[in-house]
Amino acid sequence: MAMQSPARMDMGSIQGMVASWPEASRMAAMDMMQKYGPPQGVTASMLVWENNGPWKWTRIFREPVQHNFPMPHPDVLEQAINYQVPVDRYDDLARYDGSVIAERTKGQLSARCDKEGANFLAVNLANDVATGKRTVEDARTYYARAIQAFKQTNRMDPYMQGLQFRPPARAGDTDRAVI
Repeated sequence: MAMQSPARMDMGSIQGMVASWPEASRMAAMDMMQKYGPPQGVTASMLVWENNGPWKWTRIFREPVQHNFPMPHPDVLEQAINYQVPVDRYDDLARYDGSVIAERTKGQLSARCDKEGANFLAVNLANDVATGKRTVEDARTYYARAIQAFKQTNRMDPYMQGLQFRPPARAGDTDRAVI
C-alpha cells in the first residue's frame, strides 16, 4: 500500500483510521500522536514518524506480533536509532531479546514492544550487552524486574525514561567486496 502524507490526512482522519485497529496498536498510536504529533507517513497498516525525539524513526503496526518476554504482550511499536553493533555481539543480542533488531549494513538498532518506555529499556540494555557492560542473563533479569516494578508501582526505571547513551549521528557497515 502506498504511503500517504498526513498533509492529505488530518488528525481526525488518522484517529478514525486507527479506531478499528487492535487495542494495543490503537493505544500506541494515540500515545505517539500525543507525544510527537501527527505521523509523517500513513498506510492502512502502519504509521511512521521520522526523527522524532531521540529516535531515527518510529513505526506503529496495525497487526501485533505476539511476544512472551518478559510476559505475554503484543509488539506493535518499533523504534530505531543509529547504532553499530560489534560483529561478535549479534548472537548475544539475539539471545537477549528477539524483539531487538540489529542491522549491520544500515547501522541501526531497533526495539519492538507495546510502549515507548519498554523500547527505551530494551535499547539501553542492548547497548549494555553490546558494550560488554552486562551479560545476556543480567540484561534479561534487569528487563523483567524493571517491567514488573513498573506494573506494580507505575514508576519507571531510569532505563525506561530515555536513552542512557548518545547514539552516533551516523553508523553502518557496508562490508567489503570480495569479488
